Amino acid sequence: MEVTKSEKISNNGSVKALPPCCLKARSSAAEFGAKCHATVVSGWFSESQSRSDKANKFRYYNNPMWPGEAHSIKVEKILYQGKSEYQEILVIESSSYGKVLVLDGIVQLAENDECAYQEMLVHLPLCSIPSPRTVLVVGGGDGGVLREISRHTSVEKIDICEIDKLVIDVCKEYFPDLAIGFEDPRVRLHIGDGAEFLRNASKGTYDAIIVDSSDPIGPAKELVEKPFFETISEALRAGGVLSCMAESMWLHTHLIQDMLSICRETFKGSVHYAWTSVPTYPSGAIGFLLCSTKGPPVNFLSPTNPIEKQKEALRHGGELRFYNSGIHRAAFALPSFAKKELKAYCDSPP
Repeated sequence: MEVTKSEKISNNGSVKALPPCCLKARSSAAEFGAKCHATVVSGWFSESQSRSDKANKFRYYNNPMWPGEAHSIKVEKILYQGKSEYQEILVIESSSYGKVLVLDGIVQLAENDECAYQEMLVHLPLCSIPSPRTVLVVGGGDGGVLREISRHTSVEKIDICEIDKLVIDVCKEYFPDLAIGFEDPRVRLHIGDGAEFLRNASKGTYDAIIVDSSDPIGPAKELVEKPFFETISEALRAGGVLSCMAESMWLHTHLIQDMLSICRETFKGSVHYAWTSVPTYPSGAIGFLLCSTKGPPVNFLSPTNPIEKQKEALRHGGELRFYNSGIHRAAFALPSFAKKELKAYCDSPP
């Protein structure tokens, strides 16, 4: 039976259509190919808005990544608006969340809640293995992930591959508390495509790879596909770990299932889904995919390398605002509906 790009095989073997947001995530249909644009109307930014190029008139569309809903933020001031080779970049001063970075109409981070995302994305994997030494960051142009990795004094080398240099430049100007991560002498910056960088990496190079990507549209679309995960697996040492953003369980369990299924085939160690609360993200929650390669077993569910016991951790980046060992353990406890829908794809979720 031939299955088209707009279909998938369900658990019972039948064919069902993919939701529009999953089609968008895979960029597999031309009709879902238009980018969203960063617009501010009447003092409000909304992720559901798109702008027409004709006569500067506004048109409104639902963002296909989360159809049927919109999250709006009151704007005090537009601090920056520009366009790189890859995407539109907007920085706003909001009334509730401080400065906010928006790429192609989608909120990437806000000053007041970025800690929940950055700290969890980094410390869930790095606190699960003893003495990580070599780390690769794919994406992460704002520098927040680098800031958190810098807390781990066992780390000797941090490579970061970011495709869009303008994102780095903008964040250094408007988000210095995050971009401080670039000042760590262990950091080596590579401007380019992360998937290509990984294809050229030597096998077994990294103890950990952290993918800090935007939603899987535009320049990030291939970062949820099997070839990308295969190159990650090859670049990790035995028992090495991957951490990447894995969408919201409230909105995209079908996409999460696909990512987990691919990783179960690709990685031969542990595969888990964790989550946390980030108020400025759609649904207020975001997930993380945690995987390890075959080798020394990795127990993601409980930190074996707790950052609270690392004396130098607070010297880099200041105090932790969100992560601790209790939050680490709790991140893997799934609500009943998510546990049911993801059970077949994870390693014994709690």
